[in-house]
Amino acid sequence: MTRHWQVDEVLVDTKTDFQHLVIARTAQGLSLFCDNDRQSTEFSQLTYHEALMVPALLLADTVERVLVIGSSEGVVCQMAVQHGATVVDHIDIDEQAVKLCAEHLPYGYTSSELAAAEKGDGPIRVQYIDGFEYIRTTSEKYDIVLVDLPDEREEEAQHNRLYGADFLRMCKALLRPGGVVVNQSGCQTMWRNTTLIRSWQRFNEVFDTVAYYGSDEHEWAYLFGRADVVEDPTALMVERLKTAGYQPESIDDLALLGNSIPPYRVRQSLA
Repeated sequence: MTRHWQVDEVLVDTKTDFQHLVIARTAQGLSLFCDNDRQSTEFSQLTYHEALMVPALLLADTVERVLVIGSSEGVVCQMAVQHGATVVDHIDIDEQAVKLCAEHLPYGYTSSELAAAEKGDGPIRVQYIDGFEYIRTTSEKYDIVLVDLPDEREEEAQHNRLYGADFLRMCKALLRPGGVVVNQSGCQTMWRNTTLIRSWQRFNEVFDTVAYYGSDEHEWAYLFGRADVVEDPTALMVERLKTAGYQPESIDDLALLGNSIPPYRVRQSLA
């Protein structure tokens, strides 16, 4: 299955060292495409990024130190700071992509904000290095480890290694007590759910607590893992939402409740 986008104006069309990147104006406003896949649009990016970050902010016992791998636009890093994080390490292998997003997209970093983050001037610290190697070698500990990458590929792709169970175990080893690992885990629809099923199986293999959030207004689902046992992670998130430092625009208590059950075929994959 393929999707076609009508592009009204192209602002950027380039091949970075790692991907083909396009920033263009579409019916959904300014939009980011990587390797011909839509990554974010002006219209829907907040719904996507809140579904990725907000449950993690609510499930973690504290949110002081956050690690973000990928997520070139920088939106989730800004959310973490608004919630109260004092250190946000943003690791992205593609320097050109991050800079182009800051220059052209009306969400996420501005160019001046990115320049400050590159110097470590403030709570956000940007480094342009391989996220896999950073996870493997760092001695830092975090309350949230967030991995936001293009969907895992059926074919060979350099970022596939950041979806595997071994990588999740390395992420888990970086957690402070009560910490959370989260990734963009795939699509809920039955004709495109292979990645989500694999991610569900891996998270349940690695973590003692696994929470699910499938956006009801986007086509993506997200998984959240804690190393310890939380009897009712959804109830915990609902309770903490009332006093959260970051108050989402696209998620309320009913959304947390209604979107917490994985699709039938995903749940059956553990049977």
